[in-house]
Amino acid sequence: MQKKDITISVELDNDHVPTIIRWEADDMTQKHVANCRAMLLSLWDANNKDTLKLDLWTKDMTVDEMKIFFHQTLVTMADTLERSINDERISGDMRDFCDYFAEKMEIKAE
Repeated sequence: MQKKDITISVELDNDHVPTIIRWEADDMTQKHVANCRAMLLSLWDANNKDTLKLDLWTKDMTVDEMKIFFHQTLVTMADTLERSINDERISGDMRDFCDYFAEKMEIKAE
């Protein structure tokens, strides 16, 4: 059996607001700690049939960055949904919502 570790480190200011979020994993291609401005972590608790969540962002995260971050996360969730339950119809509906979200948030396609 193999084991991989992922480490997340969060530095807080005096008001307990994240100032720095860093993460690293055993098998990262770059061999250094990665800094980021936001993270969404969801873990499934099978015993309680509930999602455990940790949503953090630094005070340097801009509103425009948050809009893009959420859009990219939603698109990734649609891709993951399709791979995991093999339902192109519902994942396509989710992608349609992602397009709607991008339009409403005025996110320009890259």
